[in-house]
Amino acid sequence: MLRSVEQRRVPGSQTDPRVTGLRSAVSRLRRQLAAHPGDFRDRSIAEEELAALAGMAAAGDPDIPRLRRSLLLIAGAIGSVSALGQGVRELREAVDLFGPSPRG
Repeated sequence: MLRSVEQRRVPGSQTDPRVTGLRSAVSRLRRQLAAHPGDFRDRSIAEEELAALAGMAAAGDPDIPRLRRSLLLIAGAIGSVSALGQGVRELREAVDLFGPSPRG
């Protein structure tokens, strides 16, 4: 389920719902990756980038270009592992809620 890019904090709440969605998507994909029995060459890259995303989500105000970079690295590292495809899609949807990367 996609929410509007313009969606911000819920009145009376301190947590941006996009950040909550990002936390959930990162957590799910980390669990799926940890449970995946196969070993593949770029697994450590995916684990490191998921840890970085978890840290950004915990901070509450993630850097959009960094989010997108991490997403690309994760997709490149585990994109061919079909068992993890749904988790990668959910992560992409969560990152997309933050809008496009600002052009420098």
